[in-house]
Formats: sequence, C-alpha cells, structure tokens
Amino acid sequence: MLVAMPSMEDERFARSVIYICAHSEEGAMGIIINKPATDLSLADLLLQLDIIKDTSIRLSSASERVRVVRGGPVDAGRGFVLHTSDFSIDNSTLPIDDDISLTATVDILRAIARGDGPGNALVALGYAGWAAGQLENEIQANGWLNCPADPSLIFGGGEHTYEQALKLIGVDPARLSGDAGHA
Repeated sequence: MLVAMPSMEDERFARSVIYICAHSEEGAMGIIINKPATDLSLADLLLQLDIIKDTSIRLSSASERVRVVRGGPVDAGRGFVLHTSDFSIDNSTLPIDDDISLTATVDILRAIARGDGPGNALVALGYAGWAAGQLENEIQANGWLNCPADPSLIFGGGEHTYEQALKLIGVDPARLSGDAGHA
C-alpha cells in the first residue's frame, strides 16, 4: 500500500492510503481506501443501480459493513469492488494476491445485497492511476511511503486509517519531513 507523505500538496491524494492493484512497466493502478464517499451509501448505490427497489429493505449484515469510498480521480463514475478472495466471478474477478481480489461488475453488488458475496468488501468509485515511471518518480521525490497490505486496514479502516498505516511501518507523522534526501 502507498501512504501519502504529510507534505502531499495534491488535495486528491492528501492523507491517502492506496491499495496498489497493479504495477508494471506500463504504469500502476490503485484504490484509495480511506476517502469515504460521504454523499453515497451502499444502499443508495444499490438503489441507483436498480439492484434493490427500496432503501428500507434490510440488507444482509455483511453488506452493512461494506464501505463506499472515493477510489481515486480516474474514471470516478465507474465502480470497483476490492474484496476478500473467498468470492469470485468467472472472467470478472482479478486476484491481486492470495487474500485480496478486485471485481468491477454489477454482479458482485447483487451478490453482496443477497448476502452471498465476499466476506469483506470495499466499493470504490474511481481509481488512482499512474503512467509508466510516474509512480516511481513520485516515490523518489518523497511523495509516498509504502507499507504492507493489511486486510484490517483495507476493510476495517475508518477515519484513522492514515494514522494506522503510518503506525504499521513505525512512523510518527510529526517526525516526517517533506524534504527528500539523496545519498
């Protein structure tokens, strides 16, 4: 995962924690996991997509834990579901690692609404993307730290995800400098 340095000036990424889904010579793609979509709940989204007919319908207890986040500035009208690997849709689910997968079809939202979707999920609107070499340059310019991907941060995180990610790598944000050093 990427953790924005406190000096990050781009408001779209300030205090962001990003789960990297793909990284290759062509570029990188990730989901911001800690920026809630404050104006849209899962029930609202399911209603808009005509998956449910009424927001008063009681969703499964598993779906009540699903957060909707602003996943990034790219393709913000498109949805992505980051979820545990206990659920898969043939030809639609991309395994990221042994524990985490990504699905971008409405079928996973239907499964979540029925209560037979993944054990944990996060719905992201949009994603963060970098062209070839761009992310590496930003890391070298002291824009990002990295930390291990932790499912408890991805799915259980809340308003303190940023601080928890820094703590995971033993960093006190008050002691970070925005100045890059090169040996």
